Amino acid sequence: MSDSAGITESTDTAASTETAESTEMNMLTAINHTLHREMARDDRVIVLGEDVGANGGVFRATEGLYDEFGATRVVDTPLAEGVILGASVGLAASGLVPVPEIQFLGFVYQAFHQLAGQVARMRYRTRGRFHAGITIRAPFGGGIRTPELHSDALEGQLCNIPGLKVVMPASAADAKGLLATAIRDPDPVLFLEPLRGYRLIKGQVPTGEHLVPFGRAATVTEGDDVVLVAWSYMVEVCRRAAGKLSDLGISARVLDLRTLVPLDTEAITSAVEECGRAVVVQEAPRTGGFASDVVAEINDRALWSLEAPVARVSAYDNPYPVGLLEDDYLPDVDKVVEAARRTVEAS
Repeated sequence: MSDSAGITESTDTAASTETAESTEMNMLTAINHTLHREMARDDRVIVLGEDVGANGGVFRATEGLYDEFGATRVVDTPLAEGVILGASVGLAASGLVPVPEIQFLGFVYQAFHQLAGQVARMRYRTRGRFHAGITIRAPFGGGIRTPELHSDALEGQLCNIPGLKVVMPASAADAKGLLATAIRDPDPVLFLEPLRGYRLIKGQVPTGEHLVPFGRAATVTEGDDVVLVAWSYMVEVCRRAAGKLSDLGISARVLDLRTLVPLDTEAITSAVEECGRAVVVQEAPRTGGFASDVVAEINDRALWSLEAPVARVSAYDNPYPVGLLEDDYLPDVDKVVEAARRTVEAS
């Protein structure tokens, strides 16, 4: 691991990699690189969304796609999230592979009727006749002082929609490997990208074929006193917390879930059985967050291995605040360290 480079990718023998050649990329570059590769690999892949074409995306995630693939495959849409996802359903039913972008995850509320009622149900409602092979990209998360509705972490609500896979990379290599897997999946995938991680998270990324399978968690740091379970940018927070805990004589393992749906319950269970204590960290508000589901899985599968109650670290149960207050609102290294210390010291 390297503090200066942010999160780096852990070894995962289940990942499919064509070549050992790699180069350092940040997460944003890895996403852009993958979109270029997947569009070149399969001419059915079409990118659509607000400002994704000539402008290259508000964060430049789609930069260069318009010039390379043209206006029929990189489509600027109106400011209408329901239209973006509704159009994607029709495109998928006609045999294309749409990759729509919701400019910020908080805007997905404007398309919930399409997301839950159409995208997620396509295979079920047509008895398998049609698949909605749609990969919905959306950035989210705090730490960059965005306006209202731009930073909200909504993964708990989205995981509650049957039929959707929810993918949340925490490293540049995983951003490539998971995005390629998502685009090739015949069913709908929500691919959620951490805003803070776009340029901060860097690491070696395979330059050739690289696929990371869904439902496989990754161990980021080893430890045996307590396991810190997290996803997306909270993995980086936990990695830094593990370093501080080491200075306190506490050995903390960091488990990156990578995908919430499907969820690697075996990895969670194994980590808890080996460590005996767990802290689950999420960026979303506490009530109804996905951390609660992880705690429930631990209680169902590893209760008798616990030496202390499972702790949760989360944001507060209030609307996302203005930028001046978000540092107090979000989970941070000190909050994770304190939760882990209390858990280890509990009798």
